[in-house]
This record gives sequence, C-alpha cells and structure tokens, in this order.
Amino acid sequence: MTTRTRIARLRTLGLAGLATTGAAAAALTLMPANAQAAELTQAHTSTAVTASSGDTSRTASRSGSANNLDGWIKQSLQIMKAKGIPGSYDGLKRNIMRESGGNPSAQNNWDVNAQKGTPSKGLLQVIDPTFNAYHVTGTAHSVTDPVANITAAANYAAHRYGSIDNVNSAY
Repeated sequence: MTTRTRIARLRTLGLAGLATTGAAAAALTLMPANAQAAELTQAHTSTAVTASSGDTSRTASRSGSANNLDGWIKQSLQIMKAKGIPGSYDGLKRNIMRESGGNPSAQNNWDVNAQKGTPSKGLLQVIDPTFNAYHVTGTAHSVTDPVANITAAANYAAHRYGSIDNVNSAY
C-alpha cells in the first residue's frame, strides 16, 4: 500500500469515526433529559423505569418482559412470531437506535411528514396513517406505545422491504 493510499484510507476512517461520534453526541444532545436518565437507569439496573409523564402503559411489565427497550423488543418479537411478521432483535434495535435513540416519546417535527401535518412518532418514527394501516391486533392502538410502535413498523417493513432486517436507512 502506498503512502498516498494509506493517508487517504486514514483520512476516510477518521472522518467516519468523527461522523459516528458526532451523530451519537447529537442524538444525546437532542434527547430529553428524562430519556437520558431512563437510558442510564436501564443500562445499570434491571428494574423498570416509570415514565415521568405518568403514562402507566409504560410502567408495568408486560407478558414477563422488562419494561425497557430490551423488553419492548422481546415482547414485539413474540407478537411478530405469532403473526408471521419477520424480523430479528438486532434488526429492530439497529433501526430503533437510528430512528429515535431508544426514546419512545421521540417525535420528528421538522421533516416532510411533519410539514404535511403528520409527524413521525415513537421508537421507529411511524406516522399515524402508516401506524393505522399496519397496526397489529394484540397491541395497544397508540402510535407511541413502544410495543405497538415496534410491531406496526416491523409489519410495514415486512410488506415493503421483506423484513425490518432489510431496512438500513429512513424508511
């Protein structure tokens, strides 16, 4: 490998590292403080975190799953399996972290959907019409309910892309 090639490769790797670090920092900066506290609590304990809004739908454990991102994904996977919706834990988590940083209350108020009056909401940033069209029975009929949001988004991705695992960018 020539010196010029090495320098170009290092420059590319350095920029990719900075972009990744910058994206993570931006996500944390944009995330509400209570969501950051919840993430830290979830990362260091196995107990459920009560939402500060008093929303009891996220304070109780469902079907034996922990009331956190890991539990919501696992519960959604159980429903997806029962309904024949393809997808994996890794595919769901990768897309959730890109779309909302794991914040079930995330809402995009600036993209083209928001400009048209239908902001993207929840863990997988689903708009209301898509949620309503791909809602899966057995989940709450609320776009911001973590399990309902994940399951509806996975159902949509299955119909559009074959699986949530095939989604690697905004969808």
